[in-house]
Amino acid sequence: MKQGAGNEAEATRTGGRAPSPWRWGRGKAVEALEWARPYWTRGEAGRETPPELLRVLYLSWVAAFVLKVLGASWDVSWHFKWLRDDLAPPHLLNSAGTAIVLALTIVHSYTGYGVDRTAQRLVQWGTGAFLIAVPIDLINHRINGVDITSWSPSHMLLYIGTAFMIAGVIRGWYLYAPEGRARTVVLGALFVFMLENTLFPSEHQEYGVLELASFVRGAPYAEPTLLDFAAKQMGRPIDVTMAEKFSLPVPDWVYPMWFGIAAVLVLIMARALVGRRWTATAVAGVYVGYRALIWPMLYFTGFPPSAVPFFLLAAAVCVDVAFLLRLPVARAALGAALVTVGVYGGLAVQDRLLEAPPYLLASAPVTLVALGAAWYGVEWYRRRRSGEPETPAALPLGTPAAPGPATP
Repeated sequence: MKQGAGNEAEATRTGGRAPSPWRWGRGKAVEALEWARPYWTRGEAGRETPPELLRVLYLSWVAAFVLKVLGASWDVSWHFKWLRDDLAPPHLLNSAGTAIVLALTIVHSYTGYGVDRTAQRLVQWGTGAFLIAVPIDLINHRINGVDITSWSPSHMLLYIGTAFMIAGVIRGWYLYAPEGRARTVVLGALFVFMLENTLFPSEHQEYGVLELASFVRGAPYAEPTLLDFAAKQMGRPIDVTMAEKFSLPVPDWVYPMWFGIAAVLVLIMARALVGRRWTATAVAGVYVGYRALIWPMLYFTGFPPSAVPFFLLAAAVCVDVAFLLRLPVARAALGAALVTVGVYGGLAVQDRLLEAPPYLLASAPVTLVALGAAWYGVEWYRRRRSGEPETPAALPLGTPAAPGPATP
């Protein structure tokens, strides 16, 4: 059949009219369902997964997380401008990603494809926690109105649920993806999503510091209805003190310690599991690059901007430098020291040259000790799982990490 004959036949059948996008989309959906039908069989986790099915499943996970990240990025800026709305566009965008997550969780749970038992459980627990957190958060807002901080219990349950599901996806891809560039790229992308989820609550301070500055200038980003609602909720007049409590509600030690411990642990795991030099720097670089890209997109469309955490790049470089050492104890000790200097020093430089949230320098020793202990705990667990007394400092460039007994 000549090229275009199919379109001509379709046009003839529809009276000369071109097929509608709805008809085309419905046809593609039917085609996708026909392709997937043979795989819809009951099975235990860990069953052999056809390569094409594995690709579809995990690319769908990437698409779901992209939608959730875009929705979350828009959401935090949205809430520094307007009163909360359950059906706000950012929530709908995030919900689209959640719908894909729910469908994938059902597929993994029923068929057992693409996951082992642990990965399956992580995905199930994470999705379940997230779905439970949604109505809790809605009830919280119905009772308490505006939730002044992203660090509230209902919000933290959302982040924890998302972290569990991403951890399950990382484990599944790590165990079952074939060696090659695609395995490395997707694994790195999944750690970018984990880093974004980990750092999402800290965006409150990054948006808040610029929100407070806009209030002091006399041109607040927040709409008057939002400021009035927040003032009434706090029982205060609309003044600088109210604006500060609304914009920066958590102590100054929280921000640097969250970056210096929680975010860095994600980078450590990324470097250990991907197994390539400068993995931590690449993961942090993609995250910071994304934040820098959406900054003007939000600002020039009328939404509040944020302080971008450029200092995270210094901490990530320190992680990769520490992995040049072979001895785990030395790696953890030196890495914790370098990262602490990178986080607090980077914050000081960024605060002077650009803008950064308030931070408490006196918390640096606590960050150093806590990160050193947590880093060594990761090293100990990896050695215990692998059965080896030592772990290689770094694989040669171009050498993929071997998916041995060590688990994410």
